[in-house]
Amino acid sequence: MVQQLDGPTEVTNFISDLNIKYEKVHKAFEDNFWATKMNLQGCSSEALARTKTDYDSFLADPTNLKAVSEKLQRPDLSSEQRKVLGVLERTFKCYITEDPAAGSLKEKLNEAEAKLAAARNTMQLGYSDPESGVFTAASSVQLRNLMRVAEAEGARRSAYEGLRSIGPFVSESFLGIIKDRNKLAKLLGFEDYYDYKVTAAEGFGKSRLFAILDDLEAKTRPIMEAARQRLAAEKGPAALEPHNMSQALAGDTTKATDPYFPFEDAVDVWGRTFAGLGIQYRGSVMTLDLCDRQGKYSNGFCHWPQPAWRRSDGSWVPAHANFTSLATPDQLGSGKTALETLLHEGGHAAHFANVDQHSPFFSQERAPTSVAYAENQSMFLDSLAGDGAWLGRYAVSRQGEVMPWSVVQQMLQDTHPYEVFTVRAMLAVPYFEKALYEMPEDQLTPEALQALADEIETKVQGGLSPRPLLSVPHILADESSCYYHGYVLAEMSVHQTRDHFLEKYGHIVDNPQVGKDLTSVYWEPGNGAMFLDLVQQLTGKPLLADAWVAKLQLPTDQLLAKQKQDYETAVKAGPKFKPGDEIDIGMRVRLVHGDEVISDSDTDGGIQGACAKFKAWVRQQYFAGKDENMQ
Repeated sequence: MVQQLDGPTEVTNFISDLNIKYEKVHKAFEDNFWATKMNLQGCSSEALARTKTDYDSFLADPTNLKAVSEKLQRPDLSSEQRKVLGVLERTFKCYITEDPAAGSLKEKLNEAEAKLAAARNTMQLGYSDPESGVFTAASSVQLRNLMRVAEAEGARRSAYEGLRSIGPFVSESFLGIIKDRNKLAKLLGFEDYYDYKVTAAEGFGKSRLFAILDDLEAKTRPIMEAARQRLAAEKGPAALEPHNMSQALAGDTTKATDPYFPFEDAVDVWGRTFAGLGIQYRGSVMTLDLCDRQGKYSNGFCHWPQPAWRRSDGSWVPAHANFTSLATPDQLGSGKTALETLLHEGGHAAHFANVDQHSPFFSQERAPTSVAYAENQSMFLDSLAGDGAWLGRYAVSRQGEVMPWSVVQQMLQDTHPYEVFTVRAMLAVPYFEKALYEMPEDQLTPEALQALADEIETKVQGGLSPRPLLSVPHILADESSCYYHGYVLAEMSVHQTRDHFLEKYGHIVDNPQVGKDLTSVYWEPGNGAMFLDLVQQLTGKPLLADAWVAKLQLPTDQLLAKQKQDYETAVKAGPKFKPGDEIDIGMRVRLVHGDEVISDSDTDGGIQGACAKFKAWVRQQYFAGKDENMQ
């Protein structure tokens, strides 16, 4: 791209001024967002609400939109200036609320959402021992993991009841937020809040979105019904109970795979995986807070207090990313979960670190950035953890043993016939939120909210879900509400993108050409290009569900034959970057635990030095005196 922003100086100065103002309010909000979600010392829900209001007020200031629209009328603009002004205009149009009542309502919502988030973060969540009745505090992530691995059904049931308790806890406050969100959307001329959010993010309305989702729902329903029948036949009807389902699907596999995903090696494996793909972070700083603790936000995420962008003089502003997961390193299955989260959130970070445009407006994750566009990048990269081609290189025990084929085979045999359950769980969230915002206001009660969640779970997933819908954190927060459909659209594009790379190059893992293509086609344009256009540009086809449905329908024996071939090739070749090899992915890495800085690649000998120090910290904190194999 053009390094300098050419065109009339007056316009360039105008763009630069808006960029700096945006950067300031963006950073102030994101710094407070991180502090409150991580429950850092001195964090304040009031400061979060205030900076969120400042951020919203800047984006919703009609004088900004008016000035941008006037500049777009000039005939002497350069093509680059016109492109930047076009994205500024699209962004402001997502937030302008000419009705003063709408502005007041937004401020009220910011305060209510911040209070609810603070209450949810400090909720006394956990489970009771079925025999002694002793209560053990546990996060939602720990409860879900317990349902996967606990031998005793009573323990699994208690964990599920712990997750179910989130719904009644949040309902009263959430109902007020639902009502005010709908009032806001209708003031802005939309059918309801879901219609407002999807139009702002994707550029098309709720009706078009659900036409796409309805097609996928219809095509996968018979696959889901057959999978439920198969699970009941294999494991007994009780396996379909929500507290038993995760263990029935993953309990044995989790135990078999766990030794090959040591948590303390996850950061190193993630870095080497991305280095093998040729992914660069272009001078970014990433702060990683990976371990669970009391008061920490109950979902992994990656946000950017500093968006990447190129100033008008051509100088580069690298991204700063804040990245969190919720691992309990000594809990069975936590290493694999942590690694998948690293691949996912690290994929987000790679995407936004490589947006190379003349404004931070292109590289922020909110509207008009497409949800599906953002999630496609991360979900493509976390999909690698299920490939024989990746497992044969990177799934290695503490003793240096590669995961044997028998374990890979068992994992695929256990999971492939039931992958449709993931599809249906993803679909349940947007169908729930759609129904939620369509419910008449006079029918909104805590009891009705829970009944609706149960109804959607049963209708879409075939029965109550191991992950109760009201425990999904996305639905509570403004920035992630009416968002989950993006995961569904993104997964469609993931399978289509994978098929494209496999057809074009023959392999994905340790192929630097993949990173190059992702960077130039998917990442550099930012939200200056439409998601559906980018998918077609890279793959040569419009976005369809065909590749995903074909994968779900593929007979297990055919899948195993291909995966075994890829696995054997991978074991023979080994990883492109071996453990201990110094890698350069263009990033400073800071590993933290709340307010504690564990290690920093700038001061601890590069990424490998930071990883070694983090590994020692994990051993001391979670495994001291417990496991001789950690030595």
